[in-house]
Amino acid sequence: MGTSQTPDSQNNDSHNDDLQSNDSHRFTPRRWLRGGHVQTVASFLIQRGIHLPAPEERLVEVAPAIKVLCHCHWQADRARALTIIIVHGLEGSSESQYMLGITQKALAAGMNVIRYNQRNCGGTDALAPVLYHSGLSSDVAVVANEIIARDGVSRLALVGFSMGGNIVLKLAGEWGAHAPPQLRAVAVCCPALDLSVSADTLHEPSNRIYETYFLWALRRRMQQKARLFPGHFDTSRLQGIRSLREFDDKITAYYCGFTGVDDYYDRASAAHTVEQIAVPTLVLYAANDPFIRITQETRRKMALNPNIKFVETADGGHCAFIGVPARGAVGGNGNNNAVGSDDGYWAEREIVNFLRRY
Repeated sequence: MGTSQTPDSQNNDSHNDDLQSNDSHRFTPRRWLRGGHVQTVASFLIQRGIHLPAPEERLVEVAPAIKVLCHCHWQADRARALTIIIVHGLEGSSESQYMLGITQKALAAGMNVIRYNQRNCGGTDALAPVLYHSGLSSDVAVVANEIIARDGVSRLALVGFSMGGNIVLKLAGEWGAHAPPQLRAVAVCCPALDLSVSADTLHEPSNRIYETYFLWALRRRMQQKARLFPGHFDTSRLQGIRSLREFDDKITAYYCGFTGVDDYYDRASAAHTVEQIAVPTLVLYAANDPFIRITQETRRKMALNPNIKFVETADGGHCAFIGVPARGAVGGNGNNNAVGSDDGYWAEREIVNFLRRY
């Protein structure tokens, strides 16, 4: 599944015509960067040299004695500007390149941006003896309500990449018609909204490079947490783990209140809530994403929700979509410091253009 654009995309044609009929919405990969693996690996290796204005650092208590770090960028009139909360993927942070890239574009478009770090991410391991997981939509809800109450923002949007895409879709579905009135839109890139099938796909031989990286990073974080909070974590549980599914069974589910990995994947997947999303939502996905899979049932649910526009491209990899910069754009080699110019990172541009309407 996910290797062909046509059969699965046809289910969503009625919702996507306004996007896909416009040439500006067709993704063209950059020369020499064609294919899911090439795009995905290149997105990690290409250094973009993005420079942003200094943010306001804010710690938000999302549960008793548990705080997350947000990097806030404000327009001169923060109350009137659209405020977007961006949530990163597994083992990412507010400093991930896609987080910086979309922030640059959103700031140039006149939006406030909150770069959200999930629990333990962005150098916050020492804040609390807890781990993070794909179901923590409640944390984002607390941050959203905090921003609304404290900063008086009048318009809000949620943005997520990969794991973060699952989290914001899950929250939007949980809120449903009872979302804060300030919530205007949601936009996600390659969301991991079917956790079980994506974890299994990650373990396929062709994807071992990604799984090896994730396991290395997750092991390192677990060991760091054990050093910071002696007696809270048993690192012997890491022994024998050879897949993300095994890590989520022995570590994530065990320490985060689930009965096991199947319970975790089931309860944390946004696939169960997308039917209830009640605000305009853009879902971007590449048919050749190496390891994120969206099941036919989840595709059907999204197709039946008139609020969701599902756009599937033939190429783009995982949260990469490194395309051809617009003619005359500054920094066409990917090292683009010119705020507002088109550097070819298609998904970031599409999300910001989608959110401009709100």
